[in-house]
Amino acid sequence: MAGTQTTKTTSAPQPHKAPPSLLYMVKQVELVVRSHLDELVKPSGITALQYTALTVLQRHDGLSAAQLARDSFVTAQSIADLVRSLETRGLIRRERNPRNRRELLILLTTEGRELLDRHAGPVRELEERMVRELTAHQTEQLRTALTKAWHALS
Repeated sequence: MAGTQTTKTTSAPQPHKAPPSLLYMVKQVELVVRSHLDELVKPSGITALQYTALTVLQRHDGLSAAQLARDSFVTAQSIADLVRSLETRGLIRRERNPRNRRELLILLTTEGRELLDRHAGPVRELEERMVRELTAHQTEQLRTALTKAWHALS
């Protein structure tokens, strides 16, 4: 067409943005799970960290404080406060280890088991929501990959 100029605009190439690191993504998932878990267990007067410790005891009752701290992903100092709080609430009890009288073992009480039972459904629903977009096979692959990553750093 006479008298019409076509101007071709070229935009500068956008710098390639690297995807977030896996460490960052794992932390994002951990934070959002913890936030939802805190909301789920709040009516029972406990925190997500306390809930985690109770679930560890549900799987392996009768742990030392050091073992519970390791398996609950908290420091020895944090576990001392956490254990005192759970014991005061009647959710756990401590008793002497018959094989090592200097060591106290931490055990779930009936009240602790009942609290876990009350939250089992909502926690399962949270996990199902988290993997809703994954197939059963992908969910199992995720579980396997996370387990391997955890073992690699433990």
